Amino acid sequence: MRLLLALAVLIQCAAALRFYVPANGKQCLKEEIHKNIVVTGEYEITEGIGYTQSIHVTDTRGHTLYKRENFHDTKGKFAFTTEEYDIFEVCFTNTAPPNQVGEKREFSLTMKHGVEAKNYDDIAKAEKLKPLEVELRRLEDLSEAIVKDFAFMRQREEEMRNTNESTNSRVLYLSIFSMLCLLGLAMWQVLFLRNYFKAKKLIE
Repeated sequence: MRLLLALAVLIQCAAALRFYVPANGKQCLKEEIHKNIVVTGEYEITEGIGYTQSIHVTDTRGHTLYKRENFHDTKGKFAFTTEEYDIFEVCFTNTAPPNQVGEKREFSLTMKHGVEAKNYDDIAKAEKLKPLEVELRRLEDLSEAIVKDFAFMRQREEEMRNTNESTNSRVLYLSIFSMLCLLGLAMWQVLFLRNYFKAKKLIE
């Protein structure tokens, strides 16, 4: 029980990523997330007089999951639910005021997904759960998430194994075909040289 509680605490303590974006520049971050997962993000940007910023969240197919352009707020949140297993990209743009030499600004992003993205306080209020029941609900969701992760890893391992077996079979067939071609070429060279030497009366 203590181990599961510790895991729950560790999962909830998502560290914020801090990075700098140059003036009129763009910085993108990518993360690999499973299917049907709720993802939340919270960002914070250092003050910049006259500056605007934009945020754009997309998947590898170019679908826009969240977009906010040319805003002045230095804090904000976003959320979306993944439809497929994919790599998602979060891009920030730092736009300097016109006719001004801009400077880089610090951006901070905290992303949570799955169990860590759920607001158990709201769930407790809605379902009138006691603190112990809330912890049990959190542990239940955490256990389910771990089981799903293991199932996903097993599926990927099976896919990789099938790919390896298929590749090995193709390599074997290609090796056999190459050996047959080399043997055929060697036999043809022997026959050709034998006929050539006979024609030149070098051998009988």
